[in-house]
Amino acid sequence: MNWIGLLQGFGILLIVSNANVGAKSQNVDVPFPPAWPTALNQAAICSQGQGRPRYPDSFFPRSGAGHFKRRGKAINRLESWYALCCGLEGEDRDIGVLCCARQAWKQALGQFCIEEYGTMTAHYECCRKYGDQRWTCFDSNLSNPDYNATPDYNAPAMPYEPGFTFDLNAC
Repeated sequence: MNWIGLLQGFGILLIVSNANVGAKSQNVDVPFPPAWPTALNQAAICSQGQGRPRYPDSFFPRSGAGHFKRRGKAINRLESWYALCCGLEGEDRDIGVLCCARQAWKQALGQFCIEEYGTMTAHYECCRKYGDQRWTCFDSNLSNPDYNATPDYNAPAMPYEPGFTFDLNAC
C-alpha cells in the first residue's frame, strides 16, 4: 500500500470516527420512586411542589426510554394530585392533607404498576410485590425523601391529571 492509499484510508477512518463523536445521545433520568407522605415531609410536599421536577413529553427522546416515561408520568400525576390535596381547607386540614397525599401516593404508584404490566419489558421491582410489601418497597432507596425543591427550578405548567378523588372516610 502506498502513502496516498494509507492516508486515504486514515482519512476515511477519521470521518467515520468524527461522525460518531458528533452523534448526540440523550440520557434521561427520572428520580424514582417518590417518598411516602409523612408528617415530616408534608409541609414540603405542599410548599415546595413547584420546585420539584416535572416531566413533559419534550423531556424524553422521541423513541425509547419508555421505562423513564412511565416514571415521569407517575411523578406528574402524583404532583398534580398533591396540589389538589394541598388545597384542602377545613378544621382538620393537616390531617386531611396527609391522608389525601397518602391516598394519592398509593393510587399514583398503583397506576404506575398497571402501566408497567401493560408493556413487554421488565417490570419495576416494587410492582412485582403485593400489599404492604409493595408500598414498603416503593418507600425505600429514595432520591428525595424530604420532597425538597430543586434549586433554581420552577416546574412548567402541567395539565391536571384526572382520576383521583380523595375519600375523607378512608382516613
